[in-house]
Amino acid sequence: MRFLIVGYGRVGLRTAQILASEGHEVTIVDEDPEKVAEATDDGFQAHEGDGQDDRLLEKAGIADVDAIAALTGDLNANFAACMAGEAHDIRTVMRIDEDYREEIYEKYAADVDEIVYPERLGAAGAKTALLGGDLNVLADLTESLTAATVDVPPESPLVGRRVVGVELPAGSRIYAHGRVNEPLNIPLPQATIEAGDRLAVIADGDSLAAVRAMVQGDDPDGDAEASA
Repeated sequence: MRFLIVGYGRVGLRTAQILASEGHEVTIVDEDPEKVAEATDDGFQAHEGDGQDDRLLEKAGIADVDAIAALTGDLNANFAACMAGEAHDIRTVMRIDEDYREEIYEKYAADVDEIVYPERLGAAGAKTALLGGDLNVLADLTESLTAATVDVPPESPLVGRRVVGVELPAGSRIYAHGRVNEPLNIPLPQATIEAGDRLAVIADGDSLAAVRAMVQGDDPDGDAEASA
């Protein structure tokens, strides 16, 4: 797959490295000439300029990529880049800083496919450790694994089962669970799955599709397994 990343700071750099390690093609846009030089030295095609500039994004190949991730520290620049991606009907991912208010999140969330909070993931890991949860679930997120959320439909074979008892295919794991319109949290031992819940899972690229199919009731190999 081909991806365009706007912003080659800490988050953009690491995202690009992981994608490249999995064989994907990544192009970088950054207005800092030193970051552009760094991206070029790292083996990426890189373009210097403002990520809000439609002409620059066209030059960088936005019309031919599968998705764009706007990962700068500037909310407005990120949103503008994502709207350019939306115009080309590609997947859009926008970074938003943790200190933005909920109403700011809601303003932008409806217009992009995904919003990421780099700071929130670190805070979630710290909270997990403090509560005695399995921090290794987050630490295990390596280049070969992907974190994703999956909605549980009414016809899912998981409805009524305990979260901790569900066994996903190929070593995938559930690391958080939440009710409709509620935050995701570490599942307690007796927490059960209801229709409309969300499950946060980690899985490698090859098994993520199978995990989604199983949760949504489309598992070709039958119902999900559950431990006693």
